[in-house]
Amino acid sequence: MASTRSSFTIDRVLAERARRLKINVSAAARQGVEAAVRAAMARADRDAYRRRPERPDPFWSDVEAWTEE
Repeated sequence: MASTRSSFTIDRVLAERARRLKINVSAAARQGVEAAVRAAMARADRDAYRRRPERPDPFWSDVEAWTEE
């Protein structure tokens, strides 16, 4: 997987707690960004479906009937 550098600001107290707890801040940040992207994509997909919900399409019924023959 190709990666890119990024920097961010974290509260000093939170950073110190993470250090004491031996939390890999870089890994935690990657996981957090990944979770945020997945959630945003799911919201976008849901919103798109709400704007244009699927409707029954007689074409697919005909295809299903054709494949059973």
